[in-house]
Amino acid sequence: MSGISENLPGPSAVDWRSDEFRTRRARRYAADRRLKYYGAGAIVIALGLLATLMISLIGTGYTAFTQTMITVRIDLKQDQIDPADPFSANWRNIVRGALKDLVPGLEASQERDYFAMFTNNAPFLVRDQVVKNPQVIGTTVAFTFPAADPIDQLAKGNIDRSLPEQLRRVNDVQLGFYDKLVEEGVLTRSFNWGLFFNSDSRFPELAGLAGAVSGSFWALMVCFLISFPAGIAAAIYLEEFAPKNRLTDLIEVNINNLAAVPSVVFGLLALAVFIGWFGLPRSVPLVGGMTLALMTLPTIIIVTRASLKSVPSAIREAALGVGASKHEVILHHILPLAMPTILTGTIIGLAQALGETAPLLLVGMNAFITSPPAGILEPSTALPTQIFIWADSPERGFVSRTSAAILVLLGFLITMNAIAIFLRQRFERRW
Repeated sequence: MSGISENLPGPSAVDWRSDEFRTRRARRYAADRRLKYYGAGAIVIALGLLATLMISLIGTGYTAFTQTMITVRIDLKQDQIDPADPFSANWRNIVRGALKDLVPGLEASQERDYFAMFTNNAPFLVRDQVVKNPQVIGTTVAFTFPAADPIDQLAKGNIDRSLPEQLRRVNDVQLGFYDKLVEEGVLTRSFNWGLFFNSDSRFPELAGLAGAVSGSFWALMVCFLISFPAGIAAAIYLEEFAPKNRLTDLIEVNINNLAAVPSVVFGLLALAVFIGWFGLPRSVPLVGGMTLALMTLPTIIIVTRASLKSVPSAIREAALGVGASKHEVILHHILPLAMPTILTGTIIGLAQALGETAPLLLVGMNAFITSPPAGILEPSTALPTQIFIWADSPERGFVSRTSAAILVLLGFLITMNAIAIFLRQRFERRW
């Protein structure tokens, strides 16, 4: 040691103004600048990719938030509709008769092309409105229902009228009728409330997200009710009560590994256990929520243990010093102080579960559902699986609806993350 120290130059022997040290400083400063530029470049690239994604989604999906509608005045004659049994009326002929009145002189050979311009469910939409308000029978009422998807795409500019007829989804006869209806003012574009209040449909103009949103709500509720108390209880036991031995070390390692397991593995596990062994029904929010709970549970346990560790030991010592038992210390002092961080981690875990598709597909939550589920035991779908179904549909109208559904899903995720940030900033304590 003495020989080494003798060979080192003393403070007086170092010339900090020499060319050698000036070169070293220049290299360090250049390295610092490069590191700063690399970080700024990474942020710019990330923001650019995010902007590209959002611009692509908005550019494709904004048209789905509007819908081409037709307004028709229909004479609800009492001799055609029995007020005691409105379902027995021939609504198809009633609606078609009103549509014929919009274009006088309609030829029989043109009727097929003309009626194809309007949604096939128009008679049922009118019937349902009359059933809800039977007092309108015997009067003339203006009804509004969607146009068919090709006409909707034409109104939104997604169909090039200059193309040859065989390359268009709208033929020349329908183009002529479309221009007449626009001149008469019966074709309008309005906000597409059906996107949020309708369930799925094989007709793009009628398809909505109500069933998917309801199914996601029930699945997340089941997930929260299972994973939140179970995760907190497991974390409290492992952190406060469990002895430190090889068994608990093995459990901790497995919990950390489960947090990184692909979600499809949890779907396979749920398919084998919940549906195969327990015999629970497929495509119901109960099984979907239990599957998401399996996936979310490791995250909640890890977050809860970290939040319990963050509480200063002085809190424990003070509570024990005044005679509190260990469970009173945990339930009355430690857990309330750690709860804001636990809630933040739980909300983020639920937000991640909301966007999972693979495990829900494996348990059958991709069924074609025409009405929102009223409970956790009724067949349903979810937002991610609804996006998957629409993305696989050949109709042009589902392309924009797929992007719109992704935007709705991103809105839910952003909202849940904003709530988590608010809770963290509102209740977080600094020690």
